[in-house]
Amino acid sequence: MAEPSSEHPSGATNGPGRRPTTSRHELERAAFELFDRHGFEATTVDAIARTAGVGRRTFFRYFDSKNDVVWGSFTEQLVLMREKFLACPDDQPLMEALRTVVVEFNRVDDPAEAARHRRRLELILQVPALQAHSTLRYAEWRAIVVEFVARRLGASTDALVPQTVAYACLGAALAAYEQWLHQPEVELCDAIDTAMRHLASGFAIG
Repeated sequence: MAEPSSEHPSGATNGPGRRPTTSRHELERAAFELFDRHGFEATTVDAIARTAGVGRRTFFRYFDSKNDVVWGSFTEQLVLMREKFLACPDDQPLMEALRTVVVEFNRVDDPAEAARHRRRLELILQVPALQAHSTLRYAEWRAIVVEFVARRLGASTDALVPQTVAYACLGAALAAYEQWLHQPEVELCDAIDTAMRHLASGFAIG
């Protein structure tokens, strides 16, 4: 996922003598510093806001909860993911299109953001509170895949095949995340690409 935007949500600029407007990215940075130092559970919204030099109201202008900080710009990235699916050529094989878009969705080119992305996934996959919260985020992700598959197949979004494909793609991505977290030499996009290729082949590996 791309690095979150640092723009103020209202588009406001700073007047002379005013403290620079705290950005979403700065709040994230403060939060991750505290997560690393004290752990996710022990870190409070008040502590994040205080470390970033703002009040609770400013924090909640950017994030609905502490859980949402970990997910960064996920919602914005889902918008881009939908756009990538819409841009796929009609004659591109379905599973090839899915593999291409899912891999690109997870591509992080900035080394600094890549390190934070790894930390994000560690928290999401290992912290119980975030595991529960992730079911909502995963559902949003699957909905984008379901929409694309259903459109390609001329099926309903609640039909079995689009739903099955979306769950399978999510499972392949999660398996790749686990490999990436536990094996430092693994490249995330390579792992996802491999997992999606096996999925497309029906796991004809035996």
